[in-house]
Amino acid sequence: MSAAVPHFTRRRGIRTAAAAALALPLAARAATAHAAPADATSAQPAAAPSGEQHRAGEAAALRTMTFNLRYASDTPPNSWPERRPVMRALLRHERPHLIGTQEGLYPQLKDIAADLGRDRYDWLGLGRAGGSRDEFMAVFYDVRRLLPLEYDHFWLSDQPALIGSATWGNTVVRMVTWVRFRDLATGRELYHLNTHLDHRSQPSRERSAALITERLGGLDSALPRLVTGDFNVPAHGNPVYDTLLADGRLTDTWDTAETRSKLYGTFHGYKPLVPDGDRIDWILASPGVRVLRASINTFERDGQYPSDHLPVQALIEL
Repeated sequence: MSAAVPHFTRRRGIRTAAAAALALPLAARAATAHAAPADATSAQPAAAPSGEQHRAGEAAALRTMTFNLRYASDTPPNSWPERRPVMRALLRHERPHLIGTQEGLYPQLKDIAADLGRDRYDWLGLGRAGGSRDEFMAVFYDVRRLLPLEYDHFWLSDQPALIGSATWGNTVVRMVTWVRFRDLATGRELYHLNTHLDHRSQPSRERSAALITERLGGLDSALPRLVTGDFNVPAHGNPVYDTLLADGRLTDTWDTAETRSKLYGTFHGYKPLVPDGDRIDWILASPGVRVLRASINTFERDGQYPSDHLPVQALIEL
């Protein structure tokens, strides 16, 4: 069963594109932010974050990021109003072409879209309870580099087409947002799947990994794919990780990178960073993707981190 795919009208004259959906009927049109920038003042960090640097000769490389944003809260000392300027500084400095986010709430995502600039970035997503409700697996993308051709969502449950479904023992609704993009710099296409697995239930995480693997198998095998997310288990030595990387279907960009930053635990909870800690936030890629660099970005400003997770980045060539 298929459904019509929404048309994407690119700003500044980029043409409209559409393609047939291939997994599920569209559950709902994604809520896409088009807010005017709230603060046009430059917010570049005084010292460069530890993530991707723009080097000569890497024009064809794609800057990717996975980032659990920590949902917006008004409770100090790590409220969203306190964190937003640091988030803005980080993202404006790194300028990823593609960001898989987790936990963002709709007003928070509109803030990020405004801070990134509506002439440069757009985003796709759906609240996991439908519409703008609850947290999003929002995908931000640089409109000058990536053109979305189709997108959809599915829920990590026995009823993946049912918005808000949760049937595997997890009390929190979990889902996937996926997008098929065309890279405007190279003309190549890729799939991007973005998710956030349950924080308590290992059986739910294992069944979620199996469903994601099944859905990946239904995609066009000729196209590369990226899977970003907060998987809530350490890389290596867990059935969730083993399922997703089984039989060489996906690789861990941290392990395959030609160079990488220092390793830190990616969840810090606003406490001191843990060198050589657990990576629970991953960027996975199909085997043909070349990974030039992988990094865990430790940027903070005056002790304030943008989130309780560190963003993970990978500079890749399709």
